Amino acid sequence: MSLHAHQFFTEHLQLPFDDHTVVGNTYYATPVPGSPLRLRIDFARTIFEGQYDGLHLRVIHPERGVVDTAILTFADHDTFTRRDAARQVRPGQDGYARIRDWQRDGEPPWKGADVRGLRRALEQYAQVWFPGAATATALSRTPPPAPGACRAKQPAAPSPVATPPALPGPSRAR
Repeated sequence: MSLHAHQFFTEHLQLPFDDHTVVGNTYYATPVPGSPLRLRIDFARTIFEGQYDGLHLRVIHPERGVVDTAILTFADHDTFTRRDAARQVRPGQDGYARIRDWQRDGEPPWKGADVRGLRRALEQYAQVWFPGAATATALSRTPPPAPGACRAKQPAAPSPVATPPALPGPSRAR
């Protein structure tokens, strides 16, 4: 069955990168125009076929390959807290904070996902490798917290003159 990846990444998660495409279940982006670094995001597989527990992020350089990788789990970012509470599924139980792509009813397997924490973490990760890519306009798309919820202090925006981390290996002049 389909993960409805295009809908998840572009409409639900609303990633802030203008230069992007979704191929199959994978999101590709060039967050900073002219940079050789690319961002690839897949659903993070569990040991079971068709079951996913987060997003697998990779920063890729065309000549050096994978430069960095990270997993953002749905459990760590409260993506399915409400869904699982309604289903009375607790941590350690089958299906907790996971999506499965073997549903038959045509609904996206991530239906009911609250992606605010996941999107915040993804934007923070992107700021490390692609300074300035996630702009204030992208951050303003984040829905406000639920009434009565505590507002966490937003981290200060990085300096526009920040440089990405150094890549391993010898440097070459162009």
